[in-house]
Amino acid sequence: MTTTNSREITIKTIIPAFKGHLINSNLSSNTILTYVTAVKQYYGRFDKVDRVTIREYKLFLIENYSPRTVNVRIRAINSLLDFLGKNDLKVTAVKIQQKSFLENVISEEDYSFFKNCLKKEKNLFWYFVIRFMASTGIRVGELVEIKVEHLMTGHIDLYSKGGKSRRVFIPEQLQSEVLLWVQDRNLSRGFVFLNRSGKPITTRGISGQLKKLAIKYGIEPSVVYPHSFRHRFAKSFLERYNDISLLADLLGHESIETTRIYLRKTSTEQQLIINKVVDW
Repeated sequence: MTTTNSREITIKTIIPAFKGHLINSNLSSNTILTYVTAVKQYYGRFDKVDRVTIREYKLFLIENYSPRTVNVRIRAINSLLDFLGKNDLKVTAVKIQQKSFLENVISEEDYSFFKNCLKKEKNLFWYFVIRFMASTGIRVGELVEIKVEHLMTGHIDLYSKGGKSRRVFIPEQLQSEVLLWVQDRNLSRGFVFLNRSGKPITTRGISGQLKKLAIKYGIEPSVVYPHSFRHRFAKSFLERYNDISLLADLLGHESIETTRIYLRKTSTEQQLIINKVVDW
């Protein structure tokens, strides 16, 4: 009973204070929610913070979660340790084994088929959604921020919370097409991708509709999701202009090592190469 009461008191006092600390650190609402959830999980298992319990929690995470989730929760606990002034107890992240191939990336053929189907049916809203992601490498969260004013200038400047910026260029051909489209819709300023209520469409709304469209046109749904088109941009860019440093800048990667994954083949591409090459 004493342990339970002690644990309840700890959760009621430390969790709110820790959450306030995260808010003051200017972390995103999603990160705050994730960190608080992890710390609640920790205190649900242990009633104190010391080297032994921290090690046990890490082992528990490794046994029950994927490496990426483990590392997110380790960052949460390290943030708690920083808040408690126990930096000497911080734990290291687990190593994530990179795969030797890219998974679930829409092929150039499927992408071409997809956009042609949309254009043929005059479904230009979704035609331009996938065109923008595949032709600029823009993230879906950035896509919804595009305004008519950006179409006029041919680029959009994006700024991260760390004060870093990158410019997303709109290819000339895409710019010409999309300007005609917004003119037909009598849009002269403001956001381009609006829902039926006239508000910017949500990223969730984009993801859901892309799956429905994939099924409609007979494309494997697992390769049709917003980030797949960003992957498509990166792979197609390197195939035509082999400058990985420039690609890293265009994608906004802090390290060129992150961009190197696009030098790899998809598992489908690897299979085709094996089928063609191996004859022994």
